[in-house]
Amino acid sequence: MIFERIPTGGCQSYLLGCSETRAAIVIDPNLAQIDHYQGVAAREGLRIRYVLDTHTHADHFSAARELGRTLGAHVVMNRISPAPYADFRLSDGEILRVGNLRLKALATPGHTRDSMCFLTEDRLFTGDTLLIGGTGRTDLPSGDPEALHDSLFNVVLKLNPALKVHPAHDYKGAGESTIAAEIAGNPRLQKRERAAFVEMMTHLNLEAPTHLTEALRTNMSGGKTVSQLLADAAATVPFVAMDDLSKRVADGALDMILLDVREKDAFAAGHIAGAQHLPRGQLELRVNKELPDPTKRILVCCEFGKISTLAAATLRELGYTRAAALDGGINAWRESELPLVTD
Repeated sequence: MIFERIPTGGCQSYLLGCSETRAAIVIDPNLAQIDHYQGVAAREGLRIRYVLDTHTHADHFSAARELGRTLGAHVVMNRISPAPYADFRLSDGEILRVGNLRLKALATPGHTRDSMCFLTEDRLFTGDTLLIGGTGRTDLPSGDPEALHDSLFNVVLKLNPALKVHPAHDYKGAGESTIAAEIAGNPRLQKRERAAFVEMMTHLNLEAPTHLTEALRTNMSGGKTVSQLLADAAATVPFVAMDDLSKRVADGALDMILLDVREKDAFAAGHIAGAQHLPRGQLELRVNKELPDPTKRILVCCEFGKISTLAAATLRELGYTRAAALDGGINAWRESELPLVTD
């Protein structure tokens, strides 16, 4: 077996490869590491044929959909997982073959309804069911402390004590553990009685993950993150430097439509001389009236440079092929002490 652990902060992903067939799988891939997974596979001469999420993640953005799409790999999840992009779904006890490797799926609900662990050779990939020195939380959508108790004490902890434990999170940099070590030293596993365990899990009072809503939305639906939308837009839009624009304004040689897409009050409080106002929320509805000539050069600006990027991409999709975005926003223009005018 070819094995590599790939951390992203406290999140852990794993790449497993069959040394004979060169087939590989990535477990719990993080969107921030897409290039890394492909780089490791190329270095080892592997082809990623499967990408697997142990459960629906709520604290990071899964790369499963994107890797599946770009590599033509199967996206593997629990049979009951809501993600519409999963095309290889497993039930409890079923085995996934990756070359000559065998990964056995174990249904372990509790952290989420669709949580699974995966057993292969001498190791167990536990997702967020069992962590090193802890367990997955049960206070997020579809979490169930009673189900987690059953999954831990009736399934995971009855496996071979020598099995290496590879969780989806490792906040202390421990790297790996064993089932025996967790039975002996994991504080949450000392509450063996169901009632005591449920009481403990119910009163952990943990903070919600930073990207909870967005992560659940994208991981459950296959939709895009805001960062992906911005990156996709930026890939199709040219940018103009603030210094270049300031020189054009100072010289009275704007020779383009400078389109400010902020809201009315922000525009009135201060805008670049010569700017035309068209709020982003009204862009598609008013574009034909406000911008009748699609051949003109249009430079879009906003407060921080993000909405203008999206707006410029929309304009180009609508046929304004010379639309561009200001690199930076009015906030940066203001901080550079460049002149603004008011209504």
